[in-house]
Amino acid sequence: MAEMTPRERVMAALRHEEPDRVPLDIGSGNSTSLLVETYENLKEYMGISAPTRIASKAFRIARLDEDTMVRLGSDLRPVRLKPPKNWTPPPSEPGTFVDLWGIKWRRADYPGGYYWEMCEHPLANATISDLDSYSWPDPDDPGWFEGLAEEVRDLYENTPYALLGDFGFKGFWEIGYMLRGLEQSLIDIIENQEFWHAYMEKMLELNCVFAKKFLEITGPYLAAVRTADDLATQNSLMMSPKTYRKMIKPYQRRLNEVIRQYTDATIFYHSCGNATDLVGDLIDAGFEALNPVQVSAIPDPAGLKAKYGDKLSFWGAIDTQHVLPRGTPEDVREEVKLRIQQLGCGGGYVAAGVHNLNPDVPPQNIIAMSEAVREFGKYPIQ
Repeated sequence: MAEMTPRERVMAALRHEEPDRVPLDIGSGNSTSLLVETYENLKEYMGISAPTRIASKAFRIARLDEDTMVRLGSDLRPVRLKPPKNWTPPPSEPGTFVDLWGIKWRRADYPGGYYWEMCEHPLANATISDLDSYSWPDPDDPGWFEGLAEEVRDLYENTPYALLGDFGFKGFWEIGYMLRGLEQSLIDIIENQEFWHAYMEKMLELNCVFAKKFLEITGPYLAAVRTADDLATQNSLMMSPKTYRKMIKPYQRRLNEVIRQYTDATIFYHSCGNATDLVGDLIDAGFEALNPVQVSAIPDPAGLKAKYGDKLSFWGAIDTQHVLPRGTPEDVREEVKLRIQQLGCGGGYVAAGVHNLNPDVPPQNIIAMSEAVREFGKYPIQ
């Protein structure tokens, strides 16, 4: 087969067709990139001197420079909201910050780096009447979309890459418990259902406004649009399927219906953990690609492909819990080969790490991953 452009490769895979090879995503989204220290280690190893830019402060995700993405062979590029102009972080004590939502974070150090952990949930004690008066992010802030039309058009017309769009406000459960607190949210979905539904309606309103504004500009150019909501842990769901179907799924479906009005792009859904019991529901709600396929938590990725591969693309699956941080480059090659064999046949697979790569992943293994996708991902899959 003749070599495809990256965009042709990704689009074919998402249509469940076999492209020339499995596409690779390193750096296009907030669950397929590198943490800051990982990125800086990789740049030093590769001799790249680009400055480090931040895609997400709270999660410490780097925005990869073009040279790094080209040398790694990533087939996708990110399209994101810009920072707001009319909002500045409120003051907070050293080692903390307050984000756009009003959530307070504090620094937690570990060997080789640090992360931010939530320490105050601003809606922890909210009632229904408090929801209308809360200071939500302002969708009319002119900063969000400044220069976005020119950027996305330039990427589409003057580069060969597929584009992954992220409108920043793309979930319900996860941001819900970040604002409310996980324990209180778990109580709400059982004991305070009237509040929860009012809360989700507010979240839906905000999601839909941002999706509409973002996709009116970017929708025709995107290969996929990212949504996210962590629903599971390493071992199981955070709630029963019955509770999910009542308390979360209707809002996801309504958001996806709005997204579909403004773009034909694949609707990408991110949920960590073992959410296999909900995959049929996710498809029914309108999701078309599942990320990150956390293979350390999902016992049978090949079974997922066999059961749902005609309806759902899989995006991720290269183990970041054990193989990438602790394995040798040869171990990484074997991991990539296995995941391509399990998920790549017939298209419908974009290779990526299971979530962002932490500082314990050595640069040699990142390079081994990218090279192995090109080596083992050629169709037909052996």
